[in-house]
Amino acid sequence: MNTNTASSGNLNPGLVWLMSIATGVTVAANYYAQPLLHVIAGDLGLSVPAAGSIVTAAQVSYAVGLFFLVPLGDLFDRRNLIFVMTLLAAAGLCASAMADSLPVLLAGTAVAGLFSVVAQVLVPFGATLAAPHERGKVVGTLMSGLLLGILLARTFAGTLASMGSWRAVYWFAAVLMAILAFVMRRALPHHPVQAAGMPYGRLIASIAALFAQEPVLRTRALLGAFTFAGFAMLWTSLAFLLSAPPFEYSTFTIGLFGLAGAAGALAAARVGRLADRGKGEVATRYGLAIMLASWLPLALAKVSVLLLVAGVILLDLAAQAVHISNQNAIYRIRPEARSRLTAAYMTSYFIGGSAGSLVSAWAYAHGGWYAVTGAGACMGLVCMLVWKARPPIATTASARG
Repeated sequence: MNTNTASSGNLNPGLVWLMSIATGVTVAANYYAQPLLHVIAGDLGLSVPAAGSIVTAAQVSYAVGLFFLVPLGDLFDRRNLIFVMTLLAAAGLCASAMADSLPVLLAGTAVAGLFSVVAQVLVPFGATLAAPHERGKVVGTLMSGLLLGILLARTFAGTLASMGSWRAVYWFAAVLMAILAFVMRRALPHHPVQAAGMPYGRLIASIAALFAQEPVLRTRALLGAFTFAGFAMLWTSLAFLLSAPPFEYSTFTIGLFGLAGAAGALAAARVGRLADRGKGEVATRYGLAIMLASWLPLALAKVSVLLLVAGVILLDLAAQAVHISNQNAIYRIRPEARSRLTAAYMTSYFIGGSAGSLVSAWAYAHGGWYAVTGAGACMGLVCMLVWKARPPIATTASARG
């Protein structure tokens, strides 16, 4: 077992890749159910609204974990915290796999969702362990792993379920998560925490204080919320578009579109290197421009599936670029409070994504795909306005990263 105490700059490439894989695997636990709802509903005898409550339980529990569990990374040794949280997420997946009724499945989903926020403990831990001149690259790699986990979870779940059952998806994920917990316990270093001894209530209250005191955090949190709202608008309604004429694709084929998004996520890993060279603002500016432009090929999806694929790649690339730039900017504010900064930023990010999903579903129901893409383009314009109106201190702080 590795018992060395870590210091900034002792993060080797192998450990970066392990942490990147871990962020993807852990966050994926929150998304396995989405392409399986109709199968689960048939197996457990659930109505459509009842099956939809599984996704709601995952989203709500993840939001709770973001605000109340992620800040613990500033209070306890992150290696031990990551180990315990990963095992508890695996336990939630086991409960879901064995569920014979909706209440049991909701309970397992809630536990897995609550503790899958361990991904958001890993990212600031990586930023802390990285040398200052490599921090952007490390954060970019970890965030690519996270986004790949979100995008590919649907493809993985749909593929495995088509070969076996929906329970096999949860069993496989639970075993993988448990193995990962012990591998990380051995590989991750100990790291002293500067907020050790702070009462938990004061720790949580300090998140609001960070919002009040740090204009960089406020600006980047708003950008994160609106960019993830646009991202969620696409992925919420894409299945409706692709299952209807002229496409009429199967569930398996629809799941493969996650691979197009993954290509954008992988390309965006290079964004962190711009932040390391002091060009975080440039990455943000171009990311926002690409996000706005991506909605044109997306709007023309019915004309050509190639335009749709191009739009998916561009939008995911832009969302990831802005997200990585945001995190690099906030991690330079208060190094001793990176977990709380992550909690503040990711809570805003998640709220934006939830709102985007609601808007997308409403827009598709009332105006079809063109209404969705129109709303997405408006969200892109809002992002550019937020960036244009940022306070001068936010610009200065971002330029440092």
